Order: sequence, then C-alpha cells, then structure tokens
Amino acid sequence: MSTRGVNFLEQWIANNVPETINADGISVDELTHKLTADAKAIGIKRVEIDEEVDSLYRTILDAVVHFDPGLSE
Repeated sequence: MSTRGVNFLEQWIANNVPETINADGISVDELTHKLTADAKAIGIKRVEIDEEVDSLYRTILDAVVHFDPGLSE
C-alpha cells in the first residue's frame, strides 16, 4: 500500500476537479492522463495510485459526478 499515492490522489482531485467539468468519457480520460503525468513529474509511479483504487478512471468519474463546491477542504 502506498500512503503517498493515495494522499497524492486525494489532494490532486481536490485541486483539479473543476466544478464546470462534464462527466463525459473524454473529460474524465483527459483528467486521468493529467493526474498520471502530474504524479510522474513528482516521482510517484502510477502503480502507487493504482494499489489504492479499483479503477483510477472510475475514481475520477465519481469525483466529477459528486463534486460539491460547497464542501470545505
């Protein structure tokens, strides 16, 4: 298990899921690629994130669908 991977994922989603995004396959796919690139840029391997979630795509899709700008961080 990678605490570093899950911490990165949670923080990345909080900072990168804009309230105006559509929950379509293209937007979620683009976010998935961006997350992977951002993680790689700071030395976190995709496997560190994948260990923590069943599907990175579904995790981001869920975050988009359930995004609530009224929630505090």
